[in-house]
Amino acid sequence: MRFTTTLAAAAAIAVSGVAATAGGMSDEVMEAPVVMVDPAPAPAASSVSPTYVILGVLAALLIAAAVNES
Repeated sequence: MRFTTTLAAAAAIAVSGVAATAGGMSDEVMEAPVVMVDPAPAPAASSVSPTYVILGVLAALLIAAAVNES
């Protein structure tokens, strides 16, 4: 029982000693402040999606092929 008490006391002292010097003895490192920059406004996008353009060209090709067959 005496060994367990001594071991527990030694462990408590060791843990408290580590916690007291956790930061070390070196000087504090000051980081530069973070500057938030507003993003530039995005250029105006087209109102027509490129998918619709491709579908339109494909439909025109199919219609032209159907007209040429008859």
